[in-house]
Amino acid sequence: MSTPPLAGASMPPGAFSGTQAQAAREVNTASLCRIGQETVQDIVFRTMEIFQLLRNMQLPNGVTYHTGTYQDRLGKLQEHLRQLSILFRKLRLVYDKCNENCAGLDPVPIEQLIPYVEEDGSKHDDRGAASQLRFASEERREIMEVNKKLKQKNQQLKQIMDQLRNLIWDINAMLAMRN
Repeated sequence: MSTPPLAGASMPPGAFSGTQAQAAREVNTASLCRIGQETVQDIVFRTMEIFQLLRNMQLPNGVTYHTGTYQDRLGKLQEHLRQLSILFRKLRLVYDKCNENCAGLDPVPIEQLIPYVEEDGSKHDDRGAASQLRFASEERREIMEVNKKLKQKNQQLKQIMDQLRNLIWDINAMLAMRN
């Protein structure tokens, strides 16, 4: 982490607190979402580290173990859990702030977010949708027929290739017998 500049270095004493307040006001929802994403990534990373520590930690089941190593790993585990708790609190704050920022927004229906081109400037109606459905079903049927014919042709080609392979095998066998 970077440390903030000292107030007396190149700024007047009150300037630093003013820039902090200005930076706090400039936080928008997009930057909050980015911070939330980074926090979630940190949570996943810390969780993976916790599982790694737990996997390497030996259970005290009568087997001799070094208490120093055990205490060290236990301390690391407790530190990771404490940091994980802090990250979850930070994520909750970001979530609440995003909800607060988005509270006044009207939700937009998903259908309005999908762009489409209208034909001849006319609105889509039930007749248009029915004709599109009919056209799509006819097109699907045609594609199914073409696929069926294609499978038949592929089967015929496979049979021809098998016959040619057998013929070449027989010719090679006869040539080998002749020599």
